[in-house]
Amino acid sequence: MADYLLIDISNSFTKLAFATRQRISKTTRIETPRLTNAALKRFIRNRKIDRVVVCSVVPKKNSAVRSAAKGAKILWLTPKVKLGVGIDYPNPKAIGADRLANAAAVAALYGCPAIVVDFGTAVTFDIVSAQRKYIGGVIAPGLESMTNFLYQRTALLPRLSLREPRSAVGRSTLEAMRAGAVIGYRGLVREIIARIKAERFARQKVQVIATGGYAGLIGARLGEIDSVHPNLTLEGLRIVANLNL
Repeated sequence: MADYLLIDISNSFTKLAFATRQRISKTTRIETPRLTNAALKRFIRNRKIDRVVVCSVVPKKNSAVRSAAKGAKILWLTPKVKLGVGIDYPNPKAIGADRLANAAAVAALYGCPAIVVDFGTAVTFDIVSAQRKYIGGVIAPGLESMTNFLYQRTALLPRLSLREPRSAVGRSTLEAMRAGAVIGYRGLVREIIARIKAERFARQKVQVIATGGYAGLIGARLGEIDSVHPNLTLEGLRIVANLNL
């Protein structure tokens, strides 16, 4: 029996995992447009769960969760639930639920102050102060969004598969695009982290944790990243669930 079913609904993909109070099990990722009541019921099958724990930034998919929950309690992650961190932000309702989950996870697992860099449809930077309060962040276009834009809006540039470039100087159109995407994106992330540290955490040790789909590709070779945690958002859901029993 699993204590929880964790569901992280983002714009491009949804991640699901069963979890006990102590750890999450193997994760499953499906395209969010394919997230339906039927798909969730197939995933759950005959598993017994106490609670479904959800962070969603796609409200139209929330009804599928309600239908598939089969009587289990649903905990929607919002600023009103216990997070283990405070919120020092003008409009807490405007903070994405996944960003709150990341803040809860980084504070519990790595300590504060901290910056979470989440490489998803957008790349988001979420900041937790030394006082364990969520204080804001940065949102920039996601890596795949940028490369898809080039493909869609130009006549001659091809669709790009993202991986580490051979060098900074491309010897083909694809290699030139790959170098611009991957190396250039590291520059974007490095500069934003540097500005956050300079403005908020001068002379302080800050934990910088990367998560999300391209965290391994981009973050693993950035000296500014202390750790890559692929399932940080789901860990945040598990942690928040434990705080709201």
